[in-house]
Amino acid sequence: MSETIQPFHLSVPEAELAALRARLAGTRWPDRETVPDASQGPPLATIQALCAYWQDGYDWRRCEAVLNGFGQFRTTIDGLGIHFLHVRSPEADALPLLMTHGWPGSVLEFRHVIGRLTDPVAHGGSAGDAFHLVIPSLPGFGFSDRPAETGWGVARVADAWIELMGRLGYERWGAQGGDWGSAVTEAIGRKAPAGCVGLHFNFPQAFPTPQEMADATPQEQAMIASAMHYQEMLSGYSKEQSTRPQTIGYALSDSPVGLAAWIYTLFQDVSDTDGRPEATLGMDAILDDVMLYWLPNTAASSARLYWEAAQAGAGGQSPGGPNPTPAGFSVFPGEMIRASRRWLEKRYTTILHFNELERGGHFAAMEQPVVFADEVRSTFRSVR
Repeated sequence: MSETIQPFHLSVPEAELAALRARLAGTRWPDRETVPDASQGPPLATIQALCAYWQDGYDWRRCEAVLNGFGQFRTTIDGLGIHFLHVRSPEADALPLLMTHGWPGSVLEFRHVIGRLTDPVAHGGSAGDAFHLVIPSLPGFGFSDRPAETGWGVARVADAWIELMGRLGYERWGAQGGDWGSAVTEAIGRKAPAGCVGLHFNFPQAFPTPQEMADATPQEQAMIASAMHYQEMLSGYSKEQSTRPQTIGYALSDSPVGLAAWIYTLFQDVSDTDGRPEATLGMDAILDDVMLYWLPNTAASSARLYWEAAQAGAGGQSPGGPNPTPAGFSVFPGEMIRASRRWLEKRYTTILHFNELERGGHFAAMEQPVVFADEVRSTFRSVR
């Protein structure tokens, strides 16, 4: 198996972009919702406006240039081609940091924090807070290969990421994640590789036990209520992808409007944007993310991560006692599943940092990049 690292330059054929526009032009739309809000899903007018812009106003070449400008690479790990961004800091003694996205995210989740983390001086910070960044695309996501066999669950991804950091020559490094990136980061911490000095989460891996639920403070009761609302009203996509990823894959791979609506729903439901993510994040940012599923045709392969986790029984309490790797936590109010410091102290041997923020949701690095970067810096300051 080759362990070489190859530069990756993205240049999508114009014919693929033209074919996408033709599909958008030929959309057969459903009738409008029968409610005055988004409780049945994104309103027809909202998705029509998004896709009209996608067809006639969106510029993929701009996004392509952003990705190529960061520095993209690929390498083969455990038989699978892995795509990643590798952005070196101008500070020679910067701490390497592995950052993992989730679903329906991508490496572009971090675009607005990359400069702040790699070159803090240019953003009013201290050189001592600098990071070298490694940002891989999960297997089956973006421009990483799509697994052709079962078994690529969270634990296997964690092993691959540990191998990646070693292959890049990093002996001391940290790991950061939210959503599936949080699960991968949690698994890395439990494996406790010699070089990993700390973790940061913007989606804490702490699901209260029945006893903790019974003993919950008023604040913790609000957290439980939020999680229950998510499970009961907003998690239909997760159930589908956990049980029938191939079924939904047919629809999402064939219909760009279907894919955009499927992904937009999450931006609408779990970001701190008052249900209008395009107003806060911009249509370009949302469509850039959708394109990283449409162009490589990863709707089904990315959904299978949910299926893999379900087969492994993920979602309960982590086995084996507290996570031994020091960790920091940033709890954003718009995140539907949150955790108290009390819960986290039972699950991690060392809490490096804990903070509850005033704004921000599930896509914290996109929604609140300045705050997010500060939280990451604060977490790792004591373990450099």
